[in-house]
Amino acid sequence: MPAISTNTAANSAVRYLNINSAQESSALAKLSSGSRITSASDDAAGLAISTRISSDVTTLQQAATNSSQATAILQTADGGASNISDILARMKSLASESASGTTTDSSRAYINSEFSQLTSEIDSISTGTRYSSQSLLDGSSVFSSGVSVLVGSSGSDTITVKIASLTSSALGVSSLDVSTQSGATSALSTLDTAIDTVSAARASIGAQESRFNFSSDSISTQTQNLQSANSAIKDVDIASEQATLSSAEVKTQAAVSAESAANQMPQYLLKLLG
Repeated sequence: MPAISTNTAANSAVRYLNINSAQESSALAKLSSGSRITSASDDAAGLAISTRISSDVTTLQQAATNSSQATAILQTADGGASNISDILARMKSLASESASGTTTDSSRAYINSEFSQLTSEIDSISTGTRYSSQSLLDGSSVFSSGVSVLVGSSGSDTITVKIASLTSSALGVSSLDVSTQSGATSALSTLDTAIDTVSAARASIGAQESRFNFSSDSISTQTQNLQSANSAIKDVDIASEQATLSSAEVKTQAAVSAESAANQMPQYLLKLLG
């Protein structure tokens, strides 16, 4: 029924204009952000899942850094242990020379002088092998008792880094003396034990380093898979959303035209009164 007090056509046109405008704004927001979820109302469940995945990815990225740092610590410790192993080999050579009956007592004094210096150098290396101001091989750092390194998205995903003390005292060579033939002979077996101890420590370091390497690969795979899953949930389909935007633009323009035409209807009705 034609009426001039209530413009039902105009009200309807405004309602559709608001709907189409909102759809157009939503499509523009999604295209500009690259995400199909720009507000919780777009997909409440998807937003919750995506947020959890994003937090796991962030934690895994830090875990990758933790793993790299742990590997660097172990490599540093292994470098120091390698030097100590070389020193022990030299000390065994000196002890073997001193234990020989062809070596004179005066020569043994010179040999023992170098032997003592090498013993001191073991302690120097064990103290001087540092990472972030912590000595790794003298038993004074937290690594001597074991440190848990987070390598996953859960607090239970840890690997323990433990590095043995390799001081001359810990190796049992601090009191060795090769200034006599008997002392040198006795030192040989002690040095063999010390060399075995260092070898075992290096084997442990290598095993831990190998585990961290595999852990890094696993973290990388998990991160990639989670990012892919998050993309499937959150990322916008550009082609589909562009089609939605184009449709909304056309409908918005149509609603504006309809609103303009509806506003003219009361004027036409007034002409009937003339």
